[in-house]
Amino acid sequence: MTNNSLKLLQERIDSVIRGKQGAVKMAIVTLLGRGHLLIEDVPGVGKTTLAFTLAKATNCSFQRIQFTSDMMPTDIIGVSIYNPDTKNFEFKEGPIFANIVLADEINRTGPKTQSALLEAMNERRVSIDRKTHTLPEPFMVIATQNPIEYHGTFPLPESQIDRFMMHIKLGYPGYEDEKSALLGQSSLDFLENMQPVITGDEILKMQREVDGVRVDDSLLDYLMAIITETRKNEKIRLGASTRGAQFLLKAAKANAFYEGRDYVVPGDIKDLAPTVLGHRLILKARTSIYDAEVIMKEILERISVPV
Repeated sequence: MTNNSLKLLQERIDSVIRGKQGAVKMAIVTLLGRGHLLIEDVPGVGKTTLAFTLAKATNCSFQRIQFTSDMMPTDIIGVSIYNPDTKNFEFKEGPIFANIVLADEINRTGPKTQSALLEAMNERRVSIDRKTHTLPEPFMVIATQNPIEYHGTFPLPESQIDRFMMHIKLGYPGYEDEKSALLGQSSLDFLENMQPVITGDEILKMQREVDGVRVDDSLLDYLMAIITETRKNEKIRLGASTRGAQFLLKAAKANAFYEGRDYVVPGDIKDLAPTVLGHRLILKARTSIYDAEVIMKEILERISVPV
């Protein structure tokens, strides 16, 4: 199994998003696993640039949806418009019809519009006037949200947060990376001239190959031990869902493929568990998602790793 094109993809995105190799890898792994990515961070740290660069480097169509408090579901999925010439209603596609969709500041819009987006993410199709319209493939939503303490935000319900395969934080770049960014070519100028290193069709082929990555039965038991522990832990009110377990398995297989293997190793599960499961946990104390990820790491230290 070759992963040369994926390494080249990583390098191409790293050349734009400096010092964030881990976050870039998680975005690629999420795409390989047919998942969606939630990024929670303050404005101006590169969330939009990451999504646009991933689309450019994979030769995929890209749409950005800037969420606002007055946005309606039809602003996302589209609307049927009457054509007086044909005397028929014609469907006008919304911005959700793209390979990679940036849902920017998703927690600045109301629950009804959030629900419309998340339903499209889950079903990979939308229904308007009793007609179903399939979304393009590959399809990935990269949603961003401001930290919950920011004014004018509508927190995502737990059932909707559960739809995202991974939750990451970009954070500020390191000193040298930020200094280099100040002196170098602007990201927008660089992106305009960027050539893709892989195509959407190749991504689809890789996604099918990820499905065939082997998982030993002992590793399934290890994964289930992690899931079960989140449901029994004294600090957690609501543990990981079955969907969370499925996403962890998909992410582990995608990570194995990224690393050039056709089989999962324990590290694929252990390393990704905090990123895949942390945002799904509801803690007994009122704390942040990042505290949940700390608890996940504590859980992982207590569970024996198969050899």
